[in-house]
Amino acid sequence: MRHKDSRIRLKSAGVYLLSAVILAGALVLHRQVADQELIASARTSHRTATGQAQLTGAYQFPEMAGALCEWEPASAARSFVEMLQAREAAAAPRSLAPKPTPAEQAAVNARKPVRMIRDSYPAFSSVAVDLANDEVVMTDEATFQILAYDRLENTPPTAAMSEPKRVIGGLNTWVEFQCALYIDQANGDIYAVNNDTVDRLVVFSREQKGNVPPKRIIRTPHTTYGIAVDEPHQELFLTTQEGAAIVVFHKMAGEHDAPIRLLQGDKTLIADPHGVAVDSTRDLLFVSNFGSVASHVKPERPAGGGGAEGGGFEGFASDKPNWPLLREAAVPGTGRYLPPSITVYPRDASGDTAPIRVIQGPKTQLNWPTALSVDTKRGELYVANDTGNSVLVFNVTDEGDVAPKRVIG
Repeated sequence: MRHKDSRIRLKSAGVYLLSAVILAGALVLHRQVADQELIASARTSHRTATGQAQLTGAYQFPEMAGALCEWEPASAARSFVEMLQAREAAAAPRSLAPKPTPAEQAAVNARKPVRMIRDSYPAFSSVAVDLANDEVVMTDEATFQILAYDRLENTPPTAAMSEPKRVIGGLNTWVEFQCALYIDQANGDIYAVNNDTVDRLVVFSREQKGNVPPKRIIRTPHTTYGIAVDEPHQELFLTTQEGAAIVVFHKMAGEHDAPIRLLQGDKTLIADPHGVAVDSTRDLLFVSNFGSVASHVKPERPAGGGGAEGGGFEGFASDKPNWPLLREAAVPGTGRYLPPSITVYPRDASGDTAPIRVIQGPKTQLNWPTALSVDTKRGELYVANDTGNSVLVFNVTDEGDVAPKRVIG
């Protein structure tokens, strides 16, 4: 009986061991299948643009002892940037050197570079056609230039490049990181927008070329991107990424003139705007939005004043009327990502005004919609879909999660 009981116990132990091996194998197989599904899902979502949040990769972090960084509660009195600045100031040794005089600062600012390293190849960022003079004009954000070509220019296969008819570029031009372009069809004036450095819109006549000052400058909010001109009303519309806003100037505004209207606020649904287009026939305003946005509240100025003469980048928001609140006025914790969209407003909309229509959703194929153009005769809206590598065409009356009527891929 003892031998029989021993055999029974050994047999039972063998069954348990076999069961454990099978269970472990099943778990490993399940994990492998799950990993393969995860990898396949990540690759698929990386290839396919849906306009929604997608999983593009998954990684297992190694186990670490202790916290990686100190946790700062949401109710903290100081911002994260202020904490970093305070730590840097505490860690930095006190300098015994006297503060430079204004004359010494001016001498440093006047120094010329010994050498300059520049990219010799252009990176075209916008294009416009001068119908009256049969020219095509392009902005170049790599070498900081504006280039004009014959409209029918065609580079031969054996040639390295086509020489432009004329080039505007150099330190005197205020041309830097240009992202949008408009040509006045009546006189050939070129309006070019600088995005995130010098905060100026520059205007050149058709005759100007080389390293020449612009004929006119308009001081613009920081991160101004898109431009549209409503000729019947002589108004100039600009998008501002950082402030999620549209500012409107008189078309002939001078360097220090203030905007005549401002469209900004949570109700507008403007979120990292890029392109802008005006349909003067139907009195409509179209704005393309990447989707990132935060709420803004006008901050209190610190003691001693300060401010931004021509833009909000240097400090607090400008005292000019209709100047948008920029990043210093963003409310901590309100940042959010919305699906990309086209928002539509009455042409003269201002303040915190909700759009009358929104084109948004996976069917739209919108993926970083950038430049916009309206064909007023056909009632069509053209969208340069940056990350989608396409041009999407919608009706100007479209609304909601609607597929484009045509796609140029």
